[in-house]
Amino acid sequence: MVRLLALPLAVVAFHTSIQPLPAPVRAELNGRYWHAGCPVALSQLRLLTVTHWGFDGRTHVGQLVVRDTAAAPLGRVFARLYALHFPIRHMRLSDGYGPAASQPADGDVTASFECRQAVPSPCTGGTGTGSWSEHAYGEAVDLNPVENPYVGCGMTRDRTALSYLDRSRVRRGMVTPQVLEIFHQIGWGWGGSWTGSTKDYMHFSATGH
Repeated sequence: MVRLLALPLAVVAFHTSIQPLPAPVRAELNGRYWHAGCPVALSQLRLLTVTHWGFDGRTHVGQLVVRDTAAAPLGRVFARLYALHFPIRHMRLSDGYGPAASQPADGDVTASFECRQAVPSPCTGGTGTGSWSEHAYGEAVDLNPVENPYVGCGMTRDRTALSYLDRSRVRRGMVTPQVLEIFHQIGWGWGGSWTGSTKDYMHFSATGH
């Protein structure tokens, strides 16, 4: 698994790159995060590498696995988030795909591809819906999930995110109208705009679902 370190504070230029999945990443995904029958092939996925600001005020290198058709538009999104100095807590591959011991304990990981079902609303409970998540297509991004929780009926599955149920008190890492507009510019919708009591404030996707 590729491990990336924080860049020195002096490095401030935004950088992005798109490449086919390297062999170690394919091996990491195969069997656990991707399997036969998933709605996209491994060959349709790309490794998107971007510079981003962290909560520590420094620049970092982050990586996402995304659909090939979504990679370039998302590169533009992260360039604009970088210009906005929007902080992202964790976005290394090992944060989302590595062994449990290497994943951040706070769970505040920005991530994209995972071949799984959509997660039911906290209103209903359960673990699956019977329908593919947009993450299974590599066409969704969950952004700072602690600061932007999945909520329903006034509840969230993540107790550490309870203070963020109040969306009127904007704090670092929360989705703002500026962030929303950046995703809208590539035609992506936001789970925080869903009608009803269920809102997925972390979730952006190509379909809006």
